Amino acid sequence: MAVPLFNLARQRIKTPSLHEAMRQGALRVLDHQEFILGREVLSFEQEVEHACLESTLLGSEVCALHASHEKPHAIGVSSGTDGLLALLIASDIGPGDAVITTPYTFFATAGCIHRVGAEIIFCDIDPMTYMMDPEKLEILLSSFQRDQEGVLKSPNGNRVKMIIPIHLFGTCCDMDAILSIAQEYGLLVIEDAAQVLGADYPSMHGPKKAGAIAKMSYFSFYPTKNLGAAGDAGLAVTLDPKVAQRLRVIRNHGMEERYYHQIVGGNFRLDAMQAAILRVRLPFLEEWNAGRRANAALYKKAFVQANLLDYIVLPYEPWAASGLKNHHIFHQYVVRIVGSAQNGPRAGLREKIMTHFTQHEIGHAIYYPVPLHLQECFAYLGYEQGDFPESERAAQETLALPIFPELYPEEINSVVDVIKEAIKDESSS
Repeated sequence: MAVPLFNLARQRIKTPSLHEAMRQGALRVLDHQEFILGREVLSFEQEVEHACLESTLLGSEVCALHASHEKPHAIGVSSGTDGLLALLIASDIGPGDAVITTPYTFFATAGCIHRVGAEIIFCDIDPMTYMMDPEKLEILLSSFQRDQEGVLKSPNGNRVKMIIPIHLFGTCCDMDAILSIAQEYGLLVIEDAAQVLGADYPSMHGPKKAGAIAKMSYFSFYPTKNLGAAGDAGLAVTLDPKVAQRLRVIRNHGMEERYYHQIVGGNFRLDAMQAAILRVRLPFLEEWNAGRRANAALYKKAFVQANLLDYIVLPYEPWAASGLKNHHIFHQYVVRIVGSAQNGPRAGLREKIMTHFTQHEIGHAIYYPVPLHLQECFAYLGYEQGDFPESERAAQETLALPIFPELYPEEINSVVDVIKEAIKDESSS
């Protein structure tokens, strides 16, 4: 049975009203002719603030949050990448500064740090979550020295100013630990929330939404995201109203009054047509996230019934005991292929499974095949093979399976059956 890795067309089949509503949203923009920013972008910003950034708060907590000016402010931008770039500019990150992130993620995070001229410093991941390991972060920061003025410096002499932890595959980093470390060292934090819109985090201060945990964050609405646009789109988020205003200026070439430029910004504006489409799609987000969770549960049941847990490590759910419904939204379903527990890792087993997938027309992907510290464009950083062993091991052993909400149960069973067949063939060869 052929199984696609992702199939947007099924949304139209399952929810025919959605396609018509999107068409009407696009026509609405054509009617009012506000193509650049305008009412569609503003409305989408307000709607996503309410639906995805404030919804875990109780009424009294919302009032207290607003009174302390900690309300999340969403600023529509042209992509998740441009959201991060705008946040770095707003934070005055540039030459002479250093930013810490992980090498096991999509390129954009480190790419933006490079583009503003700051030094990229990598911290390895936790092998279970694939996200920034707070213990390794603490060890890394404790190895740096402070100058005579008390400024924390990297080994290259740059000011260490920021940490960018990446929420990966649909669940959140250990943000309490990371924020505590950041406070200890006086560092800024930006959440890379590109893959976790609608996810909940059990903060020590009460449940919080991904993207509203640190002072700054950003989301991506690339079409394959759990909330996707009809092209590129993104969102920058901040809890500081002054930073929010700065971001609005930065996304519009650094100008508030036309042709008067306060700072050097960029053309990072969210397209009004994309905002209109996202407004239509936003009310379906909870349903789609529930579909992903249900599919993950079906995978877990199928892998257990197939007796494959000696070979396949299922996605870790670090906040499962929290009682939060959206503790994991399974933006991706990434398994680790380790081989037999008795015989140790089996070299080539992942490739064997991928070969079987190709033969049976089952979609799959590797996120991410080459850690960022080993990418050719970052060779100047001086990192080598072996510097971040957990990131390198994850790149060699993980495999993403289809998880989109419209998957059929029989397709999930077919994916697991093909994996079982590949392992059986490998064991008998």
